[in-house]
Amino acid sequence: MFILEFAARCLLVLRRGICYAARMKMHNLTALVALVCTLLACQPAAHKELAPAAKPAPGDVLVISSLGDASNLIPMLASDSASHEVAGFIYNGLVKYDKDFRIVPDLAASWEVLDGGKRLRFHLRKDVRWHDGQPFTARDVMFTYKLMIDPKTPTAYADKYLLVKQAKQLDDYTVEFSYEKPFAPALISWGALQVLPEHLLKGKDVATSTLSRAPVGTGPYKFKSWVSGSRIVLVANDDYFAGRPHLNAISYRVIPDGGTQFMELMAGGIDMMGLEPLQYLRQTSTAAFKRNYTKYKYLADGYSYLGFNLKRQPFNDVRFRQAVACAIDKNEIIKGALMGLALPANGPYKPGTYWYNKAVTSGGYDPARAKALLKEMGYADTNADGLLEKNGQTLKFTIVTNQGNDIRSKTAQIIKERLKQVGIQVDIRVVEWTAFLKDFIDKGDFDAVILAWNILQDPDLFNVWHSSQTFKGGLNFVGYKNAEVDELLIKGRETYDDAARKRCYDRIQEILAVEQPYVFLYVPYALPAVSSRIKGIVPAPAGVTYNIEDWFVPAGQQKYQAIP
Repeated sequence: MFILEFAARCLLVLRRGICYAARMKMHNLTALVALVCTLLACQPAAHKELAPAAKPAPGDVLVISSLGDASNLIPMLASDSASHEVAGFIYNGLVKYDKDFRIVPDLAASWEVLDGGKRLRFHLRKDVRWHDGQPFTARDVMFTYKLMIDPKTPTAYADKYLLVKQAKQLDDYTVEFSYEKPFAPALISWGALQVLPEHLLKGKDVATSTLSRAPVGTGPYKFKSWVSGSRIVLVANDDYFAGRPHLNAISYRVIPDGGTQFMELMAGGIDMMGLEPLQYLRQTSTAAFKRNYTKYKYLADGYSYLGFNLKRQPFNDVRFRQAVACAIDKNEIIKGALMGLALPANGPYKPGTYWYNKAVTSGGYDPARAKALLKEMGYADTNADGLLEKNGQTLKFTIVTNQGNDIRSKTAQIIKERLKQVGIQVDIRVVEWTAFLKDFIDKGDFDAVILAWNILQDPDLFNVWHSSQTFKGGLNFVGYKNAEVDELLIKGRETYDDAARKRCYDRIQEILAVEQPYVFLYVPYALPAVSSRIKGIVPAPAGVTYNIEDWFVPAGQQKYQAIP
């Protein structure tokens, strides 16, 4: 859970190029400047004396920390980023993004786009084997596709694949998918579909498969062990089709508190973590830290938000949501919780990118309007205690967020104080991550939550905002429904014309800014720190972790002979 714990609900594996940002097309000079700034921002924040280039050498272990444990290592069944991040090393899709967000081959050696974008034909690699030695073929792709669209499969990610009109296996290494209409996200959707082994799952209930705890994939790392709540260990795949990774293993340590993670980093117990602003600015400037770690800084590909349960009162009244939004000072949150290391979020796209609608603003901090809207709803302070009442009931609600994220806890406290000033009582509940997802999000048992989403490389927002996605386990867990948004989401998918798509998504941003199903809070800066013994890191628009299988430690600097 490097930066955004909840991000993986967007179908996006956080490594090997499937870590999305808002789409950066070179439509104009602004986009070009944005790309250059991203490249510069990804450079190390602490420069070191240049040394002769080290040669890659096999060996050593990368120790990574995670705030929460994985839940399921079959990607289509997982709804948390810890699971997707681990599974991303184990499985492959047909295509992937490279460091510059270009779509490149993965399990597919090549592909053809036919019939004006309504038909995709993939030619698969013939040199791929599953981790148990069995050959990978088109049968595995067809099996995974059929499993994804099976109504019995408990997945939140089927919608893109349900749009396939016809699926064909042309031979052992060629598959073809046809659509009724052009579908703009079609090609990269086959990168998000992590292919599963037919020979291990055919005829079995995927929901109860042992692969959820002991997966078998085709990726650069093989599953070795999993101690729940403690550690997941992956080892290098000697037969990986793209070449054996340099690092012998990756060890994920579950450390559910950011402060404890930082102590482990300082003690050398982990090799990498996303720093909090206080740690980045004030606690990592010593000569020893600069010698042992390299810091990076770039605008993250995600946003944090306050999401409302629209099935509950008073959140089903747009005036109440607008009042809450007006009572929140985003700049105060950025200054107080993030020490200035974020930008205000006004919608679901990254500021400065092509899909971002710069004409849309959140309206700013306006407590007077908040009070007027609440008065219009019939709320009043009838007993002079500073809190509003209606029909004898005090106006109050609870914000739930996850344990181990100090920034979210501080954000909740700031929001609580601001809402108190307009007469709303807020309680805060902080819950362990797995319980948070299982007992609150998936069950819809919450008033409001503070969470985060990744910002997609493709602008498609269907999974999060279409009314069809409000089912249990769906990504539209706040229950948002708007007929115009539904129409625009479908229209935006059915054209390859970026200008036409932008008109759709610009309008969606306008609607969301008025209806406020979320209060979009901020886009933080990603602040990763990585051990200086790790080489092969190449900052790029995709960040720094997209090519971990190429990372290495020079022979003379290797730390671990055995897996810690």
